[in-house]
Amino acid sequence: MSTLKQMSANAKTYPLLRDFCLYVDMGRYFHSEIDIKSPWHQVLAAFWRRYPNPYSTHVLTEDVLYREVTPSNHLLSRRLLTKTNRLPGWAEHVFPRHMARAVYVLEDSIVDPHAHTLITKTWNLNHNKLMTVVERCLFEEDRSRPSWTKLSREAWISSAIYGLARPIQEFGLSRFKTNQAKAMKGLEYTLSKIQTETPPHLLGDESSEKHKPLPPQATPTATQKPEQFI
Repeated sequence: MSTLKQMSANAKTYPLLRDFCLYVDMGRYFHSEIDIKSPWHQVLAAFWRRYPNPYSTHVLTEDVLYREVTPSNHLLSRRLLTKTNRLPGWAEHVFPRHMARAVYVLEDSIVDPHAHTLITKTWNLNHNKLMTVVERCLFEEDRSRPSWTKLSREAWISSAIYGLARPIQEFGLSRFKTNQAKAMKGLEYTLSKIQTETPPHLLGDESSEKHKPLPPQATPTATQKPEQFI
C-alpha cells in the first residue's frame, strides 16, 4: 500500500471533530485576527475552492475522506492534504537524508449555515516527533458589517526532539507565519476569481467541492464514517 493510501486509511480512524479539544504539548503559540472584505458565503465558497492557486504550490493533493450533514444542519467534513516539506539547511545535517519530504495534514471542519460560521482544525499526521502543528480557524460573519468576514486563527507548534525542541519550534513558528501569509493571498486570489467569474446565485455553494488530486479531478469522495467522534 502506498504511503498516501496508508495515511488516508489511518486518517479515517481519527475522531472526527464535533467539538474542538486540543491536546498538544506546550510549545510556541500564534494568534491573529483578520478582517476579510467579502461576505461570509463568498469566503466559504473560496475556502472549498482555494486549491490550486499560485500562492500554494506546496499543496500537492487534497482528498475528501468524509462528509456528513448533521440533524442540526451542520456540515462536517474531513480532508487529507499532501504538502511538500523542505527542511532548512541546518536540519539537513541533523536529520536523515531519506526522511520523507511530504507532510500529510488532516483538516476537519464544521459549517454552521445558520450562525454563518466555519470552524477548521488541522494537524500533521507524520513527522510528529520532529514537529507537531495544530491550527484552529474561525471564519464568521461580521455582525456589524455583513459584507465583511472575521477570521480568527490560532496555532500551537511543539517538538519532541530532545535538546533541539526550542530552535525547531522557533523555525516552525516562522515558517507557519510565512505560510499563512501565502494562504491569505491564495484565499484572496480565489475570492477574486469567484467574484468575477461566478454568477451571484451560485456564490456560497460549498457542495461544489469534489475529491480531487491537484490540479486534475479524480474519483468520487469516500463516505466511510470515522470510527470515533469527539
